[in-house]
Amino acid sequence: MDIVDRDLEKAERGASPKRFPGQVSEEHEHVQRTTTSSTSSSGSTTSSRSVIREEIGMSRMNTQRDLERHPTELSRIQTQRSQHMGTVGRSLTSRESKKPLPKFGGGKPYPPDLPAQEEYVVEFDGPDDPSHPQNWPLKKKIAIAVMLGYTTLVSAFTSSIFSAATEAVAEYFAVSTEVGILGLSFYVLGFATGPLIWAPLSELKGRRFPLVFSMFGFSIFQVAVATGKDLQTVLLCRFFGGVFASCPLAVVAAVFSDMFDNETRGLAVTVFSMTVFAGPLMAPFIGGFIVDSYLGWRWTEYLVAIMGFFAFGLDLIFLEETYPPVVLVDKASELRRRTKNWGIHAKQEEIEVDFRELVSKNFSRPLRILVSEPIVLFLSIYMAFIYGLLYLFLTAYPIVFQQIHGFSGGVGGLPYFGMIIGMLIAGVTIVIGQPSYARKLAANNNVPIPEWRLPPMIAGGVAFALGLFWFGWSGYRADVHWIVPTLSGLFTGYGLLAIFLQALNYIVDAYLMFAASAIAANTFLRSLAGAVFPLFSIYMFNALGVNWASTLLGCVAILLIPIPVIFLKYGARIREKSKFAPTLPKPPQAEE
Repeated sequence: MDIVDRDLEKAERGASPKRFPGQVSEEHEHVQRTTTSSTSSSGSTTSSRSVIREEIGMSRMNTQRDLERHPTELSRIQTQRSQHMGTVGRSLTSRESKKPLPKFGGGKPYPPDLPAQEEYVVEFDGPDDPSHPQNWPLKKKIAIAVMLGYTTLVSAFTSSIFSAATEAVAEYFAVSTEVGILGLSFYVLGFATGPLIWAPLSELKGRRFPLVFSMFGFSIFQVAVATGKDLQTVLLCRFFGGVFASCPLAVVAAVFSDMFDNETRGLAVTVFSMTVFAGPLMAPFIGGFIVDSYLGWRWTEYLVAIMGFFAFGLDLIFLEETYPPVVLVDKASELRRRTKNWGIHAKQEEIEVDFRELVSKNFSRPLRILVSEPIVLFLSIYMAFIYGLLYLFLTAYPIVFQQIHGFSGGVGGLPYFGMIIGMLIAGVTIVIGQPSYARKLAANNNVPIPEWRLPPMIAGGVAFALGLFWFGWSGYRADVHWIVPTLSGLFTGYGLLAIFLQALNYIVDAYLMFAASAIAANTFLRSLAGAVFPLFSIYMFNALGVNWASTLLGCVAILLIPIPVIFLKYGARIREKSKFAPTLPKPPQAEE
């Protein structure tokens, strides 16, 4: 790990003492005594100021004594400081200058330093501060969750509605169907590149700005696709539409993490994951009916543009900022204006963007984690395979239900609801299992064991492979009733969500402070698979037939099942040797 990685790990250990018992630094112990919650590579400066305050006998405010009686609030402050240290632009080593300071101007000397600078940093007022997003009324949080769920659904929906128009687009521009499929692949390719922009932007400017801005840009590019006069305009606008559409996929889960606590966050993220996967499966039959009607293929893009502008309007009017560090920025701004004390500020306002650190955290570290961490590498391969098959089904289902069974484009998209129902079953199963997980967590002093996430993933892997075999050997003949291959979607849909959701949770639990980088690597790899798989699917199914092509994919799915099984048995040992995965110290053995 480089120095930035070590600083981030140090900050996270200081901010999460319950996750790392026996490994809390002396600095953090000092922080708990002084309630300044300083945890970072800059902690030496901050803690030195804390020592000065102790030595001069500076009295602490009543709110500070209250914080000592409220571990929830203290934990939130520590988490915010850890987020502050992990935010792009915090370390400014590349901006150190040896030039002398310029004159202050106006014939005035430099003013004295602020006394005890930490006293000017705003915080939340206790654990029940109504301005903290986790303390918002439940109705408000549900309303925002529904609104952002719709925003995410629009992004995912748009990725696949174009699949219903590929033949019409190819005919209109006089190109092959394979070239027409590029409109689908380019959009998903935008999913791979967009998070590299939106994730750090959401850390710097909060969640609201990137979500509102991205939905406006997304809608504009969908209008551009609908009015494109040549194929290159359509393809390029699909790509940039995907870049903007990737923002909800990258940021909405973080919004849920801001609003919901540990008891309710699992349910919220499960619903979010279902919108990510259900969206691409709901679009083909709607797009099919539009293409078959007098409206034509361009209205598939007009429709999603209208949906996008509606999401933009909702987010612009009703969405409030949920990222706690940025909420404090707004609070500090109001306090400065009303008190005329310009020293008041939030920790987030100390950040300046540094290009070298931007590259390190968003390109270098995810790549290093991907190639050096077996857990991230093999789970990313598994998730890339199932995510690629999600978009491969957009060409496989039309072959079975339109070419073999003779359905129209609209009716031929209805069998996707088999997969949607399978995902609903997986979501309900995971939600039902949450109380059991919560009991195990409480029995382990609220220290999560990542391997607890894997059994549902193993079950999902078996169901997914079974669904592929079922689909292939029931869908290649017209004399087999169409409901039989449709029912295979119950297993593939169940497997898709169970594998994806539990693997994502496992990565988060295993890598904690480096989870964002690990997920960035995972997102990039699986989005590439989602873009590439549709390009060869037609050739594969035409060459091998539906039955043997599905058998090939099913065999690959079987080969991947042992990945979570191996991690279930040896995951703890692998994490002990990891440079990025924090592990708990082994308890000392009793002396005989």
